[in-house]
Amino acid sequence: MEYTQQMKNRIKRIEGQLRGILKMMEEGKDCREIVTQMSAARNGLDRTIGVVVSANLEKCVRDQIEKGEDTKHLVEEAVQLLVKSR
Repeated sequence: MEYTQQMKNRIKRIEGQLRGILKMMEEGKDCREIVTQMSAARNGLDRTIGVVVSANLEKCVRDQIEKGEDTKHLVEEAVQLLVKSR
């Protein structure tokens, strides 16, 4: 699978959030502020997982259809990946 620049940018944004959280911890910031930022980073990662899985699913389904093969197992696998990620 080819990962798009958009996907990579999402990960870079999350990386920046994590660095910011670490800096906040080192500065002794309030727990609520840190947890809020941690939640934002987790939500960003969850969304990114969805983008990656859906892009991969789309590509795999197109490939299977071109080959005249069944795609049901691909959808089931994608759902399992999403469930497992939580």
